[in-house]
Amino acid sequence: MAWARICASCCRQLVEAVLPTPARVGAEERTPLLDSAPASHFPRPSILRGPGTPHAGICSPDSFISNGLLSGEPEEVVLSVDRSSPHGSGATEASCSTAVLLADLEQDSRQRQGECALPRAAQAGLAPLKPEASRSSSPGPTSCIRARVTAEAGTRDTGSIGPRPESWVPSHESPETPEPRRAQPLSTPEPPSVMLVNGDCPESLKKEEGVTEPPRENGLDEGEPGDETTGQEVIVIQDTGFSVKILAPGIEPFSLQVSPQEMVQEIHQVLMDREDTCHRTCFSLHLDGNMLDHFSELRSVEGLQEGSVLRVVEEPYTVREARIHVRHVRDLLKSLDPSDAFNGVDCNSLSFLSVFTDGDLGDSGKRKKGLEMDPIDCTPPEYILPGSRERPLCPLQPQNRDWKPLQCLKVLTMSGWNPPPGNRKMHGDLMYLFVITAEDRQVSITASTRGFYLNQSTAYHFNPKPASPRFLSHSLVELLNQISPTFKKNFAVLQKKRVQRHPFERIATPFQVYSWTAPQAEHAMDCVRAEDAYTSRLGYEEHIPGQTRDWNEELQTTRELPRKNLPERLLRERAIFKVHSDFTAAATRGAMAVIDGNVMAINPSEETKMQMFIWNNIFFSLGFDVRDHYKDFGGDVAAYVAPTNDLNGVRTYNAVDVEGLYTLGTVVVDYRGYRVTAQSIIPGILERDQEQSVIYGSIDFGKTVVSHPRYLELLERTSRPLKILRHRVLNERDEEVELCSSVECKGIIGNDGRHYILDLLRTFPPDLNFLPVPGEELPEECSRAGFPRAHRHKLCCLRQELVDAFVEHRYLLFMKLAALQLMQQKAKMENPTSLENGGPASESKPEDPLGPEAGSEEEGSGASGLAKVKELAETIASDDGTDPRSREVIRNACKAVGSISSTAFDIRFNPDIFSPGVRFPESCQDEVRDQKQLLKDAAAFLLSCQIPGLVKDCTDHAVLPMDGATLAEVMRQRGINMRYLGKVLDLVLRSPARSQLDHIYKIGIGELITRSAKHIFKTYLQGVELSGLSAAISHFLNCFLSSYPNPVAHLPADELVSKKRNKRRKNRPPGALDNTAWAVMTPQELWKNICQEAKNYFDFDLECDSVDQAVETYGLQKITLLREISLKTGIQILLKEYSFDSRHKPAFTEEDVLNIFPVVKHVNPKASDAFHFFQSGQAKVQQGFLKEGCELINEALNLFNNVYGAMHVEICACLRLLARLHYIMGDYAEALSNQQKAVLMSERVMGIEHPNTIQEYMHLALYCFASSQLSTALSLLYRARYLMLLVFGEDHPEMALLDNNIGLVLHGVMEYDLSLRFLENALAVSIKYHGPKALKVALSHHLVARVYESKAEFRSALQHEKEGYTIYKTQLGEDHEKTKESSEYLKCLTQQAVALQRTMNEIYRNGSSANIPPLKFTAPSMASVLEQLNVINGILFIPLSQKDLENLKAEVARRHQLQEASKNRDKTEEPMATEPETAGAPEDMGTQPQLAKDPSSLTLQG
Repeated sequence: MAWARICASCCRQLVEAVLPTPARVGAEERTPLLDSAPASHFPRPSILRGPGTPHAGICSPDSFISNGLLSGEPEEVVLSVDRSSPHGSGATEASCSTAVLLADLEQDSRQRQGECALPRAAQAGLAPLKPEASRSSSPGPTSCIRARVTAEAGTRDTGSIGPRPESWVPSHESPETPEPRRAQPLSTPEPPSVMLVNGDCPESLKKEEGVTEPPRENGLDEGEPGDETTGQEVIVIQDTGFSVKILAPGIEPFSLQVSPQEMVQEIHQVLMDREDTCHRTCFSLHLDGNMLDHFSELRSVEGLQEGSVLRVVEEPYTVREARIHVRHVRDLLKSLDPSDAFNGVDCNSLSFLSVFTDGDLGDSGKRKKGLEMDPIDCTPPEYILPGSRERPLCPLQPQNRDWKPLQCLKVLTMSGWNPPPGNRKMHGDLMYLFVITAEDRQVSITASTRGFYLNQSTAYHFNPKPASPRFLSHSLVELLNQISPTFKKNFAVLQKKRVQRHPFERIATPFQVYSWTAPQAEHAMDCVRAEDAYTSRLGYEEHIPGQTRDWNEELQTTRELPRKNLPERLLRERAIFKVHSDFTAAATRGAMAVIDGNVMAINPSEETKMQMFIWNNIFFSLGFDVRDHYKDFGGDVAAYVAPTNDLNGVRTYNAVDVEGLYTLGTVVVDYRGYRVTAQSIIPGILERDQEQSVIYGSIDFGKTVVSHPRYLELLERTSRPLKILRHRVLNERDEEVELCSSVECKGIIGNDGRHYILDLLRTFPPDLNFLPVPGEELPEECSRAGFPRAHRHKLCCLRQELVDAFVEHRYLLFMKLAALQLMQQKAKMENPTSLENGGPASESKPEDPLGPEAGSEEEGSGASGLAKVKELAETIASDDGTDPRSREVIRNACKAVGSISSTAFDIRFNPDIFSPGVRFPESCQDEVRDQKQLLKDAAAFLLSCQIPGLVKDCTDHAVLPMDGATLAEVMRQRGINMRYLGKVLDLVLRSPARSQLDHIYKIGIGELITRSAKHIFKTYLQGVELSGLSAAISHFLNCFLSSYPNPVAHLPADELVSKKRNKRRKNRPPGALDNTAWAVMTPQELWKNICQEAKNYFDFDLECDSVDQAVETYGLQKITLLREISLKTGIQILLKEYSFDSRHKPAFTEEDVLNIFPVVKHVNPKASDAFHFFQSGQAKVQQGFLKEGCELINEALNLFNNVYGAMHVEICACLRLLARLHYIMGDYAEALSNQQKAVLMSERVMGIEHPNTIQEYMHLALYCFASSQLSTALSLLYRARYLMLLVFGEDHPEMALLDNNIGLVLHGVMEYDLSLRFLENALAVSIKYHGPKALKVALSHHLVARVYESKAEFRSALQHEKEGYTIYKTQLGEDHEKTKESSEYLKCLTQQAVALQRTMNEIYRNGSSANIPPLKFTAPSMASVLEQLNVINGILFIPLSQKDLENLKAEVARRHQLQEASKNRDKTEEPMATEPETAGAPEDMGTQPQLAKDPSSLTLQG
């Protein structure tokens, strides 16, 4: 079953991960976590459903993904180079220093807790758990799709009884084995031998924060068996699943596999989704005549056992139940209709994979057996071929044939006769429906307590008496089946199709994804949609007791949930994520209502810009400078950026997750040119004045400042991870006030007694490059680059990633300095004569490395740097600190790097330095001076290290951004703000490898142009009233992208423009001006403004005064610019071909603008435990432990599912890695199934043409080819190429890989000419981006030569292979295997060429009587094509001989002993210096290969 593999049971994962086993179990006896139990152990798969039903969350025998891999492994080592890191490109640099996983479960280990080195994850260890505690603490059944916030979560049961099976899918516990299985402990990669701590960490504080020391690797290397096995194992205790029989009216009885942890309600959900029972919503389940309670667990039901019969009993309706029933029927009728996805509602989004796979992947649909060597049509569409200039838009959303839905009814709507009058109410009438059947019959239907029947009313005449025959049916579907034959036929077909779809195509996503294009759709009548629009249905009110939700209470209560052990943490994270995604949806809806003018302001008499709103218990404010609050910081511009800075602050404090400190739920929405901040409301804040509420911080930017001991205590706990310095400032009476945050950060105690912090806009230190301060000189690197530059506001901050990278860079420096001085001292001791000249040298030394050359030393070499540092750290640790000289060394090094402590490395920033209006006491002047210097150094570090590092990574193709969003992501991971984009482009232009950075330059210029255009568009839209919106947007797009020289704006027709507008001033959207200034914009003016904006904001000179010139000069594509501007501003345009280049008519008309969506920024809560598992799994795979890695990643997948539901970006990364592992281990079917899910999820969650989706398509094509689904593989590759052409164009390094893939597959199906077109294009792109002498180019030459050989054009083949041979020879030397292979191939080609020539000569000489020996032409074998595909996609299989394995084993054992020795030494000595919390990689994986239990399956990852 397709679904069976996404979610293994919640409880089971928890118990597996938590419960300790008896200590006697030896390492040999342990079985892996997800072991392939024989089929006999598993009862029949639970809940039998159609092949693609949405919630078959069961674990059938084949459901555990580690099946194939745990049986027999191939005798080979796999070298897998996965260039796409799990969280977008470049995640490796940003990843945490050690993936901390299960804490020691031993009691005593809690005493020696170190600091967990995760910068932004909740740092909580696992408490030991008694076996009997497991049941109560495991969260029990939870929905994998929309996790219920259960009663334990202290919040309401949100939407759990909702009527929509599509959006709520229960997870079914796995069928379990009768006897407990032992599971192998999960272990982490080893932490660095010196733990990373920023500053001295008091023991009590460590305990308070729940930091844990990562356990050593257990069960994986031969350690001391005694201490490794105590309390560290995990045992699985399971309840056995069983099957029950379901008797429903009107259908044959069927059996259903259930698990004791399920609730009765989950069986309801299953029945509401099954094809044959989906039309029932109002029923109860009876066992032996007793009704089962909806919310009881099955194990608590007396007498329920294997083979019990559950009877479905129809219940009487209430108004609520009748409405739920109608809504459910409408959902079933619309289940294949994509309009909700195009309109961006109800968390629906698009997916097109099934169009290209024709349903022949995995288990669903007809799996094509055998080689598809029947003729395949391989001809790609013209626009995909290399060199094509055409970039059509329509193929982006191909028409899915299921989307022309079968019409079951013409109209189903609420009748105008509702609600029933009192006398009819007393007859049981609940409501009336009006239906027009497909046969054009109009009928009125009464919903009564007993069901649905026809009445005698018409549109104009009310007669509630039953018609004859009245067809009373308990279900609306049954009634419609009786009165309309078309309905009966089409509804059955529709349901069949619905259950055949992959569940990932229909599950709701956690956050709404909007599509920037949509086809023209007819607007159909829909009673439920109409009702939702007019009632303020703010989520699921009618299904929640108490109606509107108290968002603040829900958000804070979920944070207060216990988090001592894994089950508690999972429950807590799931509750936080669920409430957060609901809050984001409600806030988005509210913000749109506010801007559309549908919400009354709480201060209606004030000017529109100053109005504030409350809707659905959420507070909304606009991004304007109210009451000159930001006057000194840049006015409205500062007020516009403050909310995003504040959101970043909220994100950071949430990630640190200190108990007792609360932040507000915050969502920032950009819509129609306005910025709206939505926040949850602090209880009691509205009743009192702000002055009396604030007991910490300042409400006037530092003039009056107050502090509070409890706040200082709470914020002190955040100061180390956030690198914030506790400092003193002066208030208006010149008294010293102590703070542990910026002055703007306000502390308010709510009426609920909680300590809230808000206004976190200056959590991070200011960016001095954009903050000119009179009398302050910046370092030389900054002034060389033209800094400081005045920015349009004074709220520019450094990013958290930059602060972390800077501190880590300083730490490396600190270690080098200390070690250097120690070595000098040792040298002095050994050689006393050098004392005199040794003295001054060591004095001058510390200041020296802080010069520019220290910066230029690449800190990106993180891993090797850390390895060196560890040696140095050991050197320092070996001096046990009693030696005064080593103390002196540490003191010097601390002083040199700017540490605030003189005994250990500890760098923190004072966020108030350079804040206008903040004054510091005299006694702190030294500290302030040091802090100023530190800020200057950080600003210089960004310019001298981070930006060059980024350009170097791009040159080496370590990161491969494909569009503006991925470039922005890569910059942000390195802590580079977008305002530095101009500087990055300048550096790219000056780079010696300029041609290899062509793609970066193009993306950067496109991003610069569209961002500048977005800034202009924002103010442009604010002047447009609603009736002119589509005209204004199409006019702007014409000026921006169309070659038509003078587009004219269409003003709304006069009769529609109200004459009395001025009288209605107060209700008008905020800031709207009474003008049509937007209509006079011209293309020349817009492009002039764009160039000006690029200069002012990004300090970059654009050389273009029209779109055509920009396209010409920078090689951009108009379609790409259209996509970028639409995504940035939320525009949705009609899917059609636009003639941008026509000079006779404008490209866009107002009919082409379909919608404008909000652009939403919010905090993304993380599943920290799952993320640690994921990272450990990756580390294991990199070290070569494929099986262990696979288990850890499977476990991570379970935990991600548990927290996020079934759809999430991180689950997508998990599935991709799992698929790759299965592929490497030869389980192609499993790889295909996982990768199919990854593609569907990427389309749904990230967007159908997101660069990540393109990558996923390529991986899926490879696995399809390996599974002999050749035509599918080709159509997937063609789709990927089309998307890449649309998103970027042809000239991208990734295009070389894609074209090599396409060329190889075409070669495999003997389409030689077509194959050559793609392979030769790949060769040209490789030469451009990797240089003519690169190994990739040699491989490309070889691939081309093979095709020429197949065509018997030996001269061309020889020419290409010689080129390749030359490259191998110069790069690798003559003795290298590759060079020899190439040389052999050259010989073979020469022989064939000679043979061919002989034959030709023979023919010329003897004419037709020639005796011709048969010529051997090699048609490529599938195996050889697959081998080449693996090579180009970075998967290399290296056979290892037994001798190699023995050597490897010996080497690993030797290293292990060394490690143990150094560990023991570390324990006996107190390390002097400690590292910052966020270091780079856990260790240099390459230098320490370790071996799995079965060394023959070793994998290394490049």
